[in-house]
Amino acid sequence: MQPKVKLLREDKNLTQTELAEKSGLSLRTIQRIESGNIPKGFTLKAIAQTLEIEPENLFSKEEENIQIDRAKLINFSALTGLIIPFGGIIFPAILTYRTQDSVNRELGKSVIGVQIILAFVISVLLILSPFIQHWFSIRFPLFLVPLMAFIILKLWIVIKNGISLNQTNQLSIKLKNNFL
Repeated sequence: MQPKVKLLREDKNLTQTELAEKSGLSLRTIQRIESGNIPKGFTLKAIAQTLEIEPENLFSKEEENIQIDRAKLINFSALTGLIIPFGGIIFPAILTYRTQDSVNRELGKSVIGVQIILAFVISVLLILSPFIQHWFSIRFPLFLVPLMAFIILKLWIVIKNGISLNQTNQLSIKLKNNFL
């Protein structure tokens, strides 16, 4: 576990000296905590109260970064669907179900759910496009329109979710109800 006192202090626009004065602790104590020492008891409560945060939220688990990195990999693996048919479902599914922690598994299921819907819609559109092209006597190869839309949409979803994972540790494009 790593204290995130420095980040919280900087968010409040406080110097180490100001945090020490407001919390009633010594400057050296603040410096030790920011360098990795874990506060306990009175020190923990004083810092948490000064930074207006619950004591248990004063720490970030190092595992969270690993979890988010795994979720980023699952999200990025959806791009294999641009090369391999249904790869945008298969590879994220493999990565998701080989993951032990529940956070990655839920994020992976959300990624897979969106990719399943996307694959279903593009499949239906590609099947219907020759019929529509024939009925309306269109000379342009109509299947290219949904295919290009699919490529652009898949790229946009993966990039948008990747940015969201970097900033908020959550997916921005996901289904309201996960059916997996």
